[in-house]
Amino acid sequence: MLQRKILYAGIIILAFLWMLPFYSTIISSVKEKAEIMQTSPWSSPKRPTLDNFYRAWTEADLGKYSVNSFIMTLSSVTGALFLSSLAGFALARYEFKANRLLLAMFIAFNLTPPQIRIVPVFRLSNLIGIYDTHLAFILYQMSFQTGWCTFFLRNFMRTIPTEIAEAAMIDGCSALGIYLRIYLPLTIPAFAILGILEFTWVWNNYLWAITLLKSNNLMPVTAGIANLQGQYYSDWSLLNAAALISIIPPIALFLLLQKGVIKGLTAGAVK
Repeated sequence: MLQRKILYAGIIILAFLWMLPFYSTIISSVKEKAEIMQTSPWSSPKRPTLDNFYRAWTEADLGKYSVNSFIMTLSSVTGALFLSSLAGFALARYEFKANRLLLAMFIAFNLTPPQIRIVPVFRLSNLIGIYDTHLAFILYQMSFQTGWCTFFLRNFMRTIPTEIAEAAMIDGCSALGIYLRIYLPLTIPAFAILGILEFTWVWNNYLWAITLLKSNNLMPVTAGIANLQGQYYSDWSLLNAAALISIIPPIALFLLLQKGVIKGLTAGAVK
């Protein structure tokens, strides 16, 4: 009993510490510009205002940057999930000599630090003429997120009983039919988890946005927020308000798909 109380106390303390920066961000976002420079980041605002959110959306052009982020993120995630579902199905359903080698290659590519890819990817995008386009960012994210997604989906698909696919084959179902009618529907919980993770990772990506894009009108929301910070002066109220606006889409997606996430996390427990 004492151990359980200590465990709960530790969890509560860790949750409190984790929420402190978020609390500070919320408090700072509703403070006036002068007040945030004169008071503690933990102190309550004297005159709360929502003007910073309006300024972030209009003056800082956060609306335009958000549209760019949606275009690039949805395209990248959709492409990565589609390609990885095909690769995961092949690796999970069929046994061949290069099966484990291909899986190891998918994993290995995702273990390399992204910094070492900057120069090759930058030069390749210039060489094929897609630098400073949304396509460059989308193709990169699709390429390098497919490995992790394939590993995840392959392991999930391996838990699907092979007898189901064998029964379908006896009834004359083709490999494509098995993929579309059996494996895809049963893998929806895994897609929910991957969709949230991939959407969050790509949406918050800043490194590859500034590597593959240079035009301000093509930048995603992360680069747009970074542009609000100057070398000698920063409007911290505006920055905090913009940061809070930028996290709304991932949170909304999680709330929308949370049932699928719970099913995905517990699916293996009942097989």
